[in-house]
Amino acid sequence: MRVFRGFHHTGPVGRGRALTIGNFDGVHRGHQAMLALLTNEARHRGLPSCVLTFEPNPRDFFARRAGRPEAAPARIATLRDKLAELERCGIDEVVVARFDERFAAQPPQTFIDDVLVRGLAARYVLVGDDFCFGAKRAGNYALLDAAGTSAGFDVARMLSYEVHGLRVSSSAVRQALAAGDMKQAAELLGRPYSISGHAIHGRKLGRELGFRTLNLRFGHPHPAAKGIFAVRVHGLVDAALPGVASLGVRPSVEDAGRVLLEVFCLEWPLPLEAGYGRVLRVELLHKLHDERKYPSMEALRDGIGQDVADASDWLKVNALA
Repeated sequence: MRVFRGFHHTGPVGRGRALTIGNFDGVHRGHQAMLALLTNEARHRGLPSCVLTFEPNPRDFFARRAGRPEAAPARIATLRDKLAELERCGIDEVVVARFDERFAAQPPQTFIDDVLVRGLAARYVLVGDDFCFGAKRAGNYALLDAAGTSAGFDVARMLSYEVHGLRVSSSAVRQALAAGDMKQAAELLGRPYSISGHAIHGRKLGRELGFRTLNLRFGHPHPAAKGIFAVRVHGLVDAALPGVASLGVRPSVEDAGRVLLEVFCLEWPLPLEAGYGRVLRVELLHKLHDERKYPSMEALRDGIGQDVADASDWLKVNALA
């Protein structure tokens, strides 16, 4: 899968592209159904399948512009994880467009002319049933469809996707994660919720407490999930390793707003330093509790010990291959 930062660098592509547009936060089952339709149409037309997505999320941008960054939606997935899932869905190309003041101010027709036609050479455009575009969300499906007739691209719309009567959406995934309902989140995502990244060094406090951890950065200040979790860790050895992890700002240690996923493996088959620098994928399977601020390092050590025991008990009962 090829990834482009901005559509001005994609270059001409034969007969054009089959394109879909969206944030695709989480790449949930509704997204997956849309991407399957896109790739099928792309193959039928002999075109590469392409996703146009945005960083930052437009809602992040507008919340910051309004001086209310806390109003932005919590982030389900990092850009790394979004790209990995898009590749797993068989997408040929992803264009990551920077959403800024200039992009937000584009009238709908300018978006069609500059982005879809000249920038991406779209020949087929698939959108969701609630798709809007352009400044003040003035563009809708009807406008896009009419423009496609004159500009030479076909437009299709996919209706919402449901699982057990529930509309699958990024909002529904966020709600499940915020509630700590990891089973519901997995049903909506079609897989266990996971976070991946390079394992980095921390302050080594875990070693002092007797629980050495591997740390992964979460590059957004508001993750959709927070708390202490029973997890499985992929990427250290061939098999997944059981563990316990903390996702959040570590209120007992620093609470500096930096979000980290700290993972303690219940089994450690490697030399002490062997985990650092590796790309790990951590599946968050069961939430134990929210983050807690402990009054002392001794209380923190006891709390981690209890979390390790509780995670071990849950994983033994609910072990998954």
